[in-house]
Amino acid sequence: MANLYYLDTMGCQMNERDSETLAGILQQLGYDPADNVQNADVIVFNTCTVRAKPHHKLFSKLGELRRLKQRRPQMIIAVCGCLAQVAADEICRRAPFVDIIVGPRNYAGFGAAVAQRQQSDNSGKPIVITDDEETIPEGLPACRERRISAFVNVTYGCNNFCAYCVVPYARGREQSRQVTDVVAEVQSLIAAGYKEVTLLGQNVNSYGHDLTAGIDFADLLAEVDQIPNLARIRFTTSHPQDLTLKLLDAMRDLPLACEHLHLPIQSGDDEILARMGRGYTYAHYRSLVDAARERIPDVAVTTDVMVGFPGETEEQFGNTLRAFEEIRFDQAFMFKYNDRPGTRAAGMPDKVPEKVKQRRLEELVARQNEIARDINRQQVGRTFEVLVEGPDPKSPGKLRGRTRTNKLMIFPGEDSLIGQLVHVQAEQAYLWGFLGRLSSES
Repeated sequence: MANLYYLDTMGCQMNERDSETLAGILQQLGYDPADNVQNADVIVFNTCTVRAKPHHKLFSKLGELRRLKQRRPQMIIAVCGCLAQVAADEICRRAPFVDIIVGPRNYAGFGAAVAQRQQSDNSGKPIVITDDEETIPEGLPACRERRISAFVNVTYGCNNFCAYCVVPYARGREQSRQVTDVVAEVQSLIAAGYKEVTLLGQNVNSYGHDLTAGIDFADLLAEVDQIPNLARIRFTTSHPQDLTLKLLDAMRDLPLACEHLHLPIQSGDDEILARMGRGYTYAHYRSLVDAARERIPDVAVTTDVMVGFPGETEEQFGNTLRAFEEIRFDQAFMFKYNDRPGTRAAGMPDKVPEKVKQRRLEELVARQNEIARDINRQQVGRTFEVLVEGPDPKSPGKLRGRTRTNKLMIFPGEDSLIGQLVHVQAEQAYLWGFLGRLSSES
């Protein structure tokens, strides 16, 4: 009977990509995926610590596993990812039955830690690996669940140290991968049948600053665009502080670069942006959006925003609402501020009461949803290029895919279209995207 692993991923696309590596390492050790926690021989939590909710969620799940671990002491429990990096001592204290704790820069040592625990009686102190590695490990295995589109890291870590954010402490200082390594990974994905890649970094715009070749992210994009048999390139996330016109020109000129720009605004108020340490003003942010839309008229602009930052007044929140009215984002990820230990904002005075934060969030969400629906309604009747990802799980006989602007499209079609680029006319608009039908162009 095969050994089984269960992998629970929390957080962002970077964590999703990391989980593919963790799964690849476990499968290389002879483990197969389990259907549930109860059957698993190795349980891995790949954690997030950007907000408080996943922090609490992890310890809740660990509490649920305490009795199972008592009944099955040989079962291995591993906590990986950002929370493992910044809270290893807390994990050891609150969940002493955890066997392995590994930070996101140390996955090259994960397999050896599992093997070591397999060979022991699984007692004693956990194996903790949270060193800030100075080199990027290349060639680690990956087990990817998605078959059409794949994530490809181009940078690791972050140098920005925004006042509210724990990511630089969790993922370390920024490092860029070599162009040749990125290109080689994309080529291997194409050979495996993938059609689309999403280039990932906490801040892709600063790619190359630590390389000697004088290359930047626009140059990397151009290199990937030349790879034969690739259909599309996406990327995330861009930081407004160093988004360049050169990159916007590359998005316009490179055939494979999709017309979608994810550009976190975080606030529409200059004083709040300064206290956050974001390094730009609203006017600068707005100028970037205007420049993108001037060069790429069909570009979809999406964003991240936070309400209730310490000291945020009603007037300052009103400036964020006004920014959303003026810019009209296609989509926004909207959050309430909460303290993260070790950040500058955690020690700031004038915390906004929870009820006020909740009311502001609900107001912003309601307005943004109206804007997104309106944008999509205006596009009904248009024909979009869609990369077909697979059957829609909620709609028998229908397929799902994404437009170049990253809008979801659901439409009737045969499974033979999966992995193909087709043209679909949007017939009905929703907050999440469109229902459509195949166009005669397909």
